[in-house]
Amino acid sequence: MSTRQSGWSRRTLLKAGAAGTAALAMPAIWSPARAQNKRIVVRDDGGIYTKAYGEVFYKPFTAATGIEVVGVQANAEPTAQIRSMVEAKSYTWDMAKISEPAILMLTAGDKPMLEKHGLENDPAVAAIPKQYMSEYGVGTNVYTTVLAYRTNAFKDRKAPTSWKDFYDIAGVPGRRALRKHPFDTIEQALMADGVPTGEVYPCDFDRAFKALDRIKKDIPIFWTSGAQVEQMLISGEVDLVPTWVSRPQAAIAAGAPVGIVWDQNIWGLDSWAILAGTPNADACRQFIKFTCDAKRQAELVKYFPAGVTLPDAFKHIDAAIAPNCPTFPANIEKGVKINAQFWLDNQQKALERYNAWLLS
Repeated sequence: MSTRQSGWSRRTLLKAGAAGTAALAMPAIWSPARAQNKRIVVRDDGGIYTKAYGEVFYKPFTAATGIEVVGVQANAEPTAQIRSMVEAKSYTWDMAKISEPAILMLTAGDKPMLEKHGLENDPAVAAIPKQYMSEYGVGTNVYTTVLAYRTNAFKDRKAPTSWKDFYDIAGVPGRRALRKHPFDTIEQALMADGVPTGEVYPCDFDRAFKALDRIKKDIPIFWTSGAQVEQMLISGEVDLVPTWVSRPQAAIAAGAPVGIVWDQNIWGLDSWAILAGTPNADACRQFIKFTCDAKRQAELVKYFPAGVTLPDAFKHIDAAIAPNCPTFPANIEKGVKINAQFWLDNQQKALERYNAWLLS
C-alpha cells in the first residue's frame, strides 16, 4: 500500500482567493431565456464552500439566466429545518447541499420532504456515475476520512499505510488521537482487525469494540472537532490521527509536515436536493444542470481539493493537485463508501455503546 503527501500549498490557497471564473466558457447546452426577478436560496456549508460555489456556480448561473442564487449556511445536518419548512409550506430555502443519510431521513415514509429531481436522463447530469446519484439527490461533493500522520515522526522508520498500522501500538509507536464518535471509527476498527473493505458493512459491533479495547489505554485524546485535529497536527501534539481529509490538507497548507494515507479511506456523498413543494423547483433543476459541467467543477479545486463528481473534471485539474481530491481515481478505488442506510438504522445503538465504552 502507498501513502501520498499532499501538494496543496498555502500559496495555492491564497491564489485561490483571487481566482475568478469569468473566463469559463458557457457550455453549449446553456441558452435559457433570462428570468428576471427570480431567486433561489441554497443551503450550503458556509465558509470556503459558499465562497467557492459563489464564484464557480452562483454568480455565473445568475449571469447566464438572470436567476439570482443566494447561498446560506446552516446546521451540518439540517433535516429538522427542512422538515419544518416543507410542512409549513414556508420556504426559507429552495434547495440544499446535504448528505446521503440526511436525504434518506427526509424521504422515508409516505410524505417525502424532498422533490424527485427527475434529471437522470439529462445529458449533463447523466455523466455523473451512479454511485454519486439518487432519485432525490445529484451528487456534488465527496468527502472522506483518512489516516493523517506527522512525517517528521517517521523520518527514520516506516510510515503508517493502513488502519492496521494505527492499531499496531508496538510496531508503529507514536502519539495518537481518535474521534469521540462511532461514525468512521467503527469502520476503521474493523479494517484494522482484518475485515476486507468490501465486507465492512453490516458492521460487526462486537468485533469492532474488541479491536478498540486493544488500543484504548494508548489513546490520550478523543477529538471532537476538525479544528482541534488541524491544530494538533500543526503543533505536533499527535503523530497519527484519523480525520476528515480537509484538516490535514489545511495543516499542510499551513506548513506542517503531514502525510495522508488514502488507502482504506471512508467516503460519503453530499448532493444537491430540492425541497418538496418549493415554487422554485424548476429553477433549482436548471441550477443543478448548470453545476454538472466538468470544466466548471474543476474550478472548485482553486478553492479546496474538491471531491468532484464528474470524472471528466480531472481533465481540467492540475496533475499536481488532482491526487489530493477524494474522487481522484486512485483514491476512490481504495476507499469504502459509507453505508448511509446502515448508519440511519444503527446510529442510536452505536452512539449508546460508544459513549458507554468511553466511560468504561
